[in-house]
Amino acid sequence: MANTGKPCETCKFRAKYDKDPKSLLGRFWRWHINFCPGWKGYFAILSEEERQELRDKYKFDKY
Repeated sequence: MANTGKPCETCKFRAKYDKDPKSLLGRFWRWHINFCPGWKGYFAILSEEERQELRDKYKFDKY
């Protein structure tokens, strides 16, 4: 993934999800990305390939 300088790339809650998706903070992060304007902006600047990787990894199909 390209380093965009967005906080979403280094988000500690995202790291918690990556480590343990069933953890409380991990589940909170996954719920949060459904409406987070920062995540939407981050997602929009990625290439289609990178977006597809995130869709698959996080079961994310909103955008």
